[in-house]
Amino acid sequence: MKPEDLTLDELMFFEGNPGALTLYEALRQRMEEAGIPGTFQAKKSQISFLNRHIFGAASLLKVLRAKDRPNPYLTVTFGLDHRADSPRIHGAVEAYPHRWTHHIMIGRPEELDGQLMEWLKEASLFAAQK
Repeated sequence: MKPEDLTLDELMFFEGNPGALTLYEALRQRMEEAGIPGTFQAKKSQISFLNRHIFGAASLLKVLRAKDRPNPYLTVTFGLDHRADSPRIHGAVEAYPHRWTHHIMIGRPEELDGQLMEWLKEASLFAAQK
């Protein structure tokens, strides 16, 4: 993925926040390399990752207190049929029975690792089965 592959809406989402845009570009690149299928739709509060349904998102959601937040940061959200257990997960909620929403705050491209890509793949498969 090249920066020119991003839509104007994606670029506008990060207006005034170039550090978060850099993290988002790295996330999109990693997702492409990991073979995670989907489209990306920028809205006011998040950029949704979709196949048949939304399976994840990138946002500037503040899931950590200001003193604990990296600068820059990007919050990656994904949905699974179970609660994933990891100290990397900064919030998990069972929004519906057997539908868990997880939030991870990323501060460096190195955090976009295999474990996160596996969760996003699993989320994509889970959403496709709904």
